[in-house]
Amino acid sequence: MKTRTIRAWSWTHKWSSLVSTLFLLMLCVTGLPLVFTHEIEEVLLEQAWVPANPDGPLLSLDAVLAAGLALHPGEVPAFMSFDEDRPVVNVTSVDPNGPAGAYSFEPIDQTSGSVAPPVAGHPVMEFLLQLHTDLFLGLPGMLFLGLMGLMLVAAVVSGIVLYAPFMRRLPFGTVRASKPARTRWLDYHNLLGVVTAAWVLVVGTTGVVNTLATPILAYWKSTALKELTAAYDTPAPTGERASLDAAVERAKQALPGMKLQFVAFPGTDYSTDHHYAVFFHGGTPLTTHLLTPALIDARTGELAAVAPTPWYVKALSLSKPLHFGDYGGIWLKILWAVLDVATIVILVSGLYLWLAKGRRRRQ
Repeated sequence: MKTRTIRAWSWTHKWSSLVSTLFLLMLCVTGLPLVFTHEIEEVLLEQAWVPANPDGPLLSLDAVLAAGLALHPGEVPAFMSFDEDRPVVNVTSVDPNGPAGAYSFEPIDQTSGSVAPPVAGHPVMEFLLQLHTDLFLGLPGMLFLGLMGLMLVAAVVSGIVLYAPFMRRLPFGTVRASKPARTRWLDYHNLLGVVTAAWVLVVGTTGVVNTLATPILAYWKSTALKELTAAYDTPAPTGERASLDAAVERAKQALPGMKLQFVAFPGTDYSTDHHYAVFFHGGTPLTTHLLTPALIDARTGELAAVAPTPWYVKALSLSKPLHFGDYGGIWLKILWAVLDVATIVILVSGLYLWLAKGRRRRQ
């Protein structure tokens, strides 16, 4: 490799690392406990609630919807989701004349129609998640962290390119323990960097994809979903909608063997103005994160289309569990945590090497 080329890659590695180091350290430190979110919340949160009629029949979805909307007169349904480990249906509604983004949320006990306590994350974990996701800045914060993720990818790629000429006179993985501290840390930095490179690229790339969730879903709704329902030109009036129970049963017939996850009502971000969008997921650790919606005509209750999600939505669906190692059990999470700690060492050692080099130049 020519000297000029090495200098160009070295400049890329240096500045992509320096610009992003503090933010990447924050992401690594907050990401470490987030890998174990489920395990930590099982210890910290009490789950003492039991349904009113544990052995009784379940209310219909239409009855649950009516119970949820009765608590917020004048609002219209937006979403309905289902708890996995208790007979609770969550009804989300919105005031059509209210401010955008203001929703009401009611967990309804499906055995009685009464309000159940919501399942909320621990405040500390919620704080860490939002800091890790968007710096409490919403979409601008997400996009900024996405840019930092791209810097991380550039730093890793340039580091891999530079490792070969740097190690051409030394055996792979050499740590010169008898040399001064800066040389030892340089060897540790390079060794850990090349060993964890593949994992860091995966986590960094999936992190960037996660920051693009809002524009990805907006694009999906404005293209793929819109094309599926191009034949419809008028929305279904709220009072003329078909039974929700019938719509869900029709969707189950279209997607046998899949598990119901949530329902998006007409006019929401995950549906169209004319359809119930009934979302299902698979039953394996991988497919449980892949959603497939069945669109049900809100006027007739008939199946309009099964809409397999396009590749970019599938990539988004898989990015979050892959980013946090949340698809292979506790041992994969432990591996993710070890590699996260190694990445923290890489970042801190890189910052130390840069500061030590500047101090040596001044001396």
